[in-house]
Amino acid sequence: MLPTPTLVLGDAHLGVASKDAERALLRLLRDVPSRARALIIMGDLFDFWFAWRSAMPRTGYRILAALADLRDAGIPVLWIGGNHDCWGGDALMAETGVEYTLHPWAGLIGPWRTELAHGDGLREVEDAPYRRLRRVLRHPLAIRAFGLLHPDLASRVALASSHTSRARRAGDEGRGLHAIATRALAQPEGPSLVIHGHSHVPMLCRAGYGWYANAGAWYLDQQYLLIEEDHISRRAWRDSGEDVVLDRGERPVAIAADPPLPRAVDP
Repeated sequence: MLPTPTLVLGDAHLGVASKDAERALLRLLRDVPSRARALIIMGDLFDFWFAWRSAMPRTGYRILAALADLRDAGIPVLWIGGNHDCWGGDALMAETGVEYTLHPWAGLIGPWRTELAHGDGLREVEDAPYRRLRRVLRHPLAIRAFGLLHPDLASRVALASSHTSRARRAGDEGRGLHAIATRALAQPEGPSLVIHGHSHVPMLCRAGYGWYANAGAWYLDQQYLLIEEDHISRRAWRDSGEDVVLDRGERPVAIAADPPLPRAVDP
């Protein structure tokens, strides 16, 4: 269970994000203790991440330090791995103290019955080729072979090969992930909130018995979600600290007393 308020970020793609976007993210992370009691990262914080035995990318090191500071301050940080930062989660946990998982997550955020998933590979037909490729890329032998490359060469190869999957917005404008979430939210005993990343399409809309949300891509929009006890909002970051509330949804009262969902297990 995570406490409310919980702040949710998505798809910062550090390494290709502008310096302004990275600085804004650092300022927001430093301000999290005054805004929220927990933080969720919906994947692809980095455009490329890999942990060698004795080396890690320099990209975003100040962001990692800010995450470690949040954990030192007692704020839980949940990181749902994406398709760009799916290697080296053990190192991320060891260095920052965050909880990192490549699996979907299900549980309570305050009173909200919530399901979280980055979103890569969820579409049944469109993502079938990617799911086959993902099995190869995440195979232990492939990871071990990649780790033999010099970090500078490996980083160039990875960044050059990943440009298509960081397209500015999903070609379907997020409709595929929205449909998947709607099916889950249409179950009377299902979640009251489903959150994805990956599509880079910011969204907060009523679906089924609850709400579907996507924080969008920080490197494009500087938006985030804030889950509070009785409502969820989509907000635009402003350096002044007085952020703009773009959308807001009230928690459905009918599901308030439902028991917690178990953590999802990867099939």
